[in-house]
Amino acid sequence: MMALAKKSGEGPISLKSIAKDHQLSEHYLEQLIAPLRNAMLVKSVRGAYGGYMLTKDAADITAGDIIRVLEGPISPVEVLDDEEPAKRDLWIKIRDAVKQVLDNTSLEALASYKGDEDHEYYMFYI
Repeated sequence: MMALAKKSGEGPISLKSIAKDHQLSEHYLEQLIAPLRNAMLVKSVRGAYGGYMLTKDAADITAGDIIRVLEGPISPVEVLDDEEPAKRDLWIKIRDAVKQVLDNTSLEALASYKGDEDHEYYMFYI
């Protein structure tokens, strides 16, 4: 998604070029792109110069949107009703804090982040 955001406005980007640029498996990217397409975060363009592109501006897509599509609901642990109240309240606060950060971090912000210039790309593990 960050690769698509960085190339936004330049036309569709092939998974092959993203895989090559970021040293990822094209097969792995194919598995990720399907749910993103089904959630209408990306669209595919057919043809010789086809590929994928964002369906809306990167500023309007949050990290939370992407994580929910690829991983499901945001919850570090399953909070059980029979847990002691202090423990349950702590996990709920952690969950809510994580949701707040993810829902207030845009794809645009992630894609435009300038960190350690020694790295050519960033690998984010989910």
